[in-house]
Amino acid sequence: MNHEMFENFLSEAIPERSGYEAPVIHAMRYSLLGGGKRVRPSLMIAAYRMFEEREEAIYPYAAALEMIHTYSLIHDDLPAMDDDDLRRGRPSCHIAHGEANAILAGDGLLNQAMELVVAAGLSAEEPKTSLRAARSLFTAAGIQGMIGGQTADLLFEGKEAKENDLLFIHQKKTAALIRTALEVGGILGGASEKECETLKKLGEVIGYAFQLQDDLLDVFSTVEELGKPIGSDKKNEKLTFLKLYGVEQTKETIRDLFVQADELVSSFGNNEELQTIVNEMLNRRS
Repeated sequence: MNHEMFENFLSEAIPERSGYEAPVIHAMRYSLLGGGKRVRPSLMIAAYRMFEEREEAIYPYAAALEMIHTYSLIHDDLPAMDDDDLRRGRPSCHIAHGEANAILAGDGLLNQAMELVVAAGLSAEEPKTSLRAARSLFTAAGIQGMIGGQTADLLFEGKEAKENDLLFIHQKKTAALIRTALEVGGILGGASEKECETLKKLGEVIGYAFQLQDDLLDVFSTVEELGKPIGSDKKNEKLTFLKLYGVEQTKETIRDLFVQADELVSSFGNNEELQTIVNEMLNRRS
């Protein structure tokens, strides 16, 4: 992934304006362009590049995914949700721009994501392929994906639950956007149905590992390393794998997921870029 080109695309997708909408656009850009590892777009582009060399064609979908992810973080940080004042080492959007503008900024990013994908589909040589990719992306962001998982996450705060409840939350809240990143990359790159299914499975595996790592980092990392408050799960009485099974079982499960992810990535040819990103994700410290 050419990070400079992608960052320029993101910035140009939401240009500054001086009109009445300027405050919300400034809030949108503050959160979207204020750092972040770009894990999800990187995965999408890497999956795409296993089948197609030129990456710019998938930028609208990768940018849309990053906008969806960013809007979810803005809303997660709000006082009505996780009530966190720090994100990516800076004041959260609602602290920097006020709650009302933060809510509107999240809404604006979601709608801008839709606009990007629709515009890309209108100019695509194969509109049905674009529609298939769009369906995957926005299903993963909706009640069957991220929003459904977030709802369940709130439902089980401070309550007893079983592993199936936890698995539902992780599959929907965290893994859904990672799964669609890989699937959309495959769809638009021209992967076969079987290859797309393998990419989806890979997304579920690394999405689950990613969440378990977050559980550990929330306890054992620092504000400086993580760029956001630690101890949020305990503060909000979140249901986590760590809470149910403890540190050693969590680490063992992550190791098992590493093995599964490696096997799935190895089933593809031309997988060096994807393998590098997955390795970085599975060995992260922040």
